[in-house]
Amino acid sequence: METIPSVTIEDLIDRYDALLLDAYGVLVNKEGALPGAVELIAKLNGLGKPYYLVSNTAAHLSEQAAARYRSFGLDLAPERILTAGLLIKPYFAAQGYQGLRCAVLGPEDSFRYVEGAGARPVSPFEDFDLVLIGDQVGFPFLEGVDAVLSRLIEKLDGGAVVPLVLPNPDLIFPKAAGFGITSGTVALIIETALRQRYPERAEVAFVRLGKPQAGLFEAAIRHAGTRNAVMIGDQVDTDIRGAAGVGLDSALVAGGVAGVQLAGEIKPTYRLESLAPRSGWSGKPRA
Repeated sequence: METIPSVTIEDLIDRYDALLLDAYGVLVNKEGALPGAVELIAKLNGLGKPYYLVSNTAAHLSEQAAARYRSFGLDLAPERILTAGLLIKPYFAAQGYQGLRCAVLGPEDSFRYVEGAGARPVSPFEDFDLVLIGDQVGFPFLEGVDAVLSRLIEKLDGGAVVPLVLPNPDLIFPKAAGFGITSGTVALIIETALRQRYPERAEVAFVRLGKPQAGLFEAAIRHAGTRNAVMIGDQVDTDIRGAAGVGLDSALVAGGVAGVQLAGEIKPTYRLESLAPRSGWSGKPRA
């Protein structure tokens, strides 16, 4: 069996010019900061080390996310937070979706991302030209999913083409006690229902924008100004696979979504047991 080498957070800071960090399962869960996260961000800020939060969320604007993280004790500036929601604008521009009615499943900030992309966000109970799932909360779940599914089937039966957009492909996220589903699971529910009605129409599916797609990683590389960066995450299918796809090393943190066993061909470069820097470690940024 292949052994994945263990690494410390100090090793990663010393070896790489920039650190890319996932949010949920690495720095925080829904209830607050995870062990070592506050100390790590303080250490990186003190060193002036380039780092970026690379998050699949489309439920919070970077400014709102920064405020939430600060309430957890994480001194994160908004410009260090790169979200999958930021991918909506360039994608809509490339596809020519400006001005179209976009049904949004998600909270207020998901609507703001769509509005900022030049489309017209509407509730899942209104008529629409395309659909975007921003999150699994912020709307009446069952009623909203049923409304979107029903109108989608009506439109598809009538021969319409309805784009489906999913910024966050994550399926689950860790909570203080267990796990919860995310917008990726909501998309799977809708896709599974549509496949039952249209079994030969493979094109009736969500376009996934966030990790493991390259967009967020390439944005982080541009911001950092270097490809000598390491992705620290807790999900193999998004964090680790995505980093490998753009040629970056990765570290899988213990205790996140991936669990203990790693199956399949995608493996992290390292395993990371703790985020907390050692007491007394000074840490010199690379020359």
